[in-house]
Amino acid sequence: MPTPPPRPGGRRPHRLALIAAALSAAFLLSACAGPPGTNSPEKSADFELSAGTPPAQGEIGSFSWALYAEPPTLDYISAFDYPQNMILSNVCESLMRWTPQLKPAPGLAEKATHPDPLTWVYDLRPGVHFHDGTTLTADDVVFSLDRQMNPDNGAAWAQVFQNVATLAKTGPLQVTVKLKQPDSQFPQYMATAAGVVASRAGIRAAGKDYGTSGGLDCTGPYKLGTWSKGQSIELDRFAGYWGSKAKAGKVVFRFLTDSSARTKALLSGEVDGGYLIPTESYGALRSSGAGTLYFGEGLSTDNVNVTNMHGVLGDVRVRRALSLALDRRGFVKTGLGGAGTVTNSLTTKAAWAAAPEQARQSAFAGLPSAGPNLDEAKKLIEEAGATGKKVTVATSSIGQDVSLLATALQAAGTQIGLDVQLKTIASNAFTALFTDPKAREGIDLFPETYYDSITDPLDLLGNFRTGAYQNYAGYSDRSYDQLVDQARAAYDPAARFAIEAKLQQKAADEVLWIPVAEWPTSVFLNKRITGAPTTISYLYYPWAADVGAAQ
Repeated sequence: MPTPPPRPGGRRPHRLALIAAALSAAFLLSACAGPPGTNSPEKSADFELSAGTPPAQGEIGSFSWALYAEPPTLDYISAFDYPQNMILSNVCESLMRWTPQLKPAPGLAEKATHPDPLTWVYDLRPGVHFHDGTTLTADDVVFSLDRQMNPDNGAAWAQVFQNVATLAKTGPLQVTVKLKQPDSQFPQYMATAAGVVASRAGIRAAGKDYGTSGGLDCTGPYKLGTWSKGQSIELDRFAGYWGSKAKAGKVVFRFLTDSSARTKALLSGEVDGGYLIPTESYGALRSSGAGTLYFGEGLSTDNVNVTNMHGVLGDVRVRRALSLALDRRGFVKTGLGGAGTVTNSLTTKAAWAAAPEQARQSAFAGLPSAGPNLDEAKKLIEEAGATGKKVTVATSSIGQDVSLLATALQAAGTQIGLDVQLKTIASNAFTALFTDPKAREGIDLFPETYYDSITDPLDLLGNFRTGAYQNYAGYSDRSYDQLVDQARAAYDPAARFAIEAKLQQKAADEVLWIPVAEWPTSVFLNKRITGAPTTISYLYYPWAADVGAAQ
């Protein structure tokens, strides 16, 4: 999302899920703004999810990749958005690793043990080298994670470490984390940028310039090469990598902020591939014969963020009415180019993949209908005494997914008797909605795309705990907070998912955000290359190392 600082469970806006092309400046967070691009109704298309792309048939000298924005920095503590993480995941590695199947696996730590509820022990791989040739030690891990915890650094992932009491070297290749209280989320986030390890000596030598010039001194299959500001970033294959050698000798990320220019570059072969394809380009890319457009699991939901519960939206009946009146199917067809799934759930079904069947059923059974019901919505507005009341929705030209969802919300509200006004926010200022309370003044709702950084529903549902970073409306409910705390403390997956199912139902009943659609990951590969994962794993998995010759 641009930048909002990150998000999960409280980390500063984590994942701001994407903001769009025009965001060449700074987007932050986990969380979000929306796919960069759009589609018109006549270009809508069906889609199906692919588990992956065909494996590479051999090595390739280089390949190029389209990015919708230039990262403001590649410092891992600020890796809150798509551009940063898409590059950084190939250069810097974490203690654990998110696989293309969106499951945790060993990373720089070959083993993670849990001797008691308050202790996590990470045993590091021996013989791992940084890009400068020095060897990874426990001191580097402690130093790297301490940077995330230092409040002076304003790390995007700081709240991941909110329950960490101590972080210490307990052997040359061992680090022990002591928690203040049990935290089931902490070990999961060690597979994200929160768990990245870089060279202590390299960071100290770079000082304030770390992440913006020179090397990153990490351990990944690629090392940072030439950064041509405003144009491109090159990654060079690291010959001393501890794992499987990257199949391409070089990767060139090109910054193409205009969605039409990005599409033309893909069609012409000027760039070989890209994630986050503009939705208006799906049809052209599919029919061009230039390559293949794939869709994969994105753990992403398009929703309407409720930012003000002090006005008319303070009555849950008004929030329910807006949700009931919204034409979700129409938005998926236009705003997402048909490549999306209407939903009545704030969390994706894939986030519940590891949950017992009973918990999944509890989480989704009885959720409000995703289909429009104008009669019931009008009735709720009348009961709430809200007829004619004003509601302000932020919109922006940052992407038609944003503008069309805002327009759909206006149409829904107007039909049920509300006075819905759109407030246009400049593309380069839209990200301030995620980070600056003043930017949200006078705004009741705004469109948001939220992606999970871990495969756990609490990543999103934790946003409604009292004081959480993305709890913009200031929702506060003691029983909800207690459930969040219980879920965080539950290491047993079955117990945790059962609690999270209750959170899902409560969030839906209170309409804390308005769910709209699940949005898949999109990736286009021309005929030269193959091997890239189709899932959102590319944020934290060294995906570029798998890309090689298609023939």
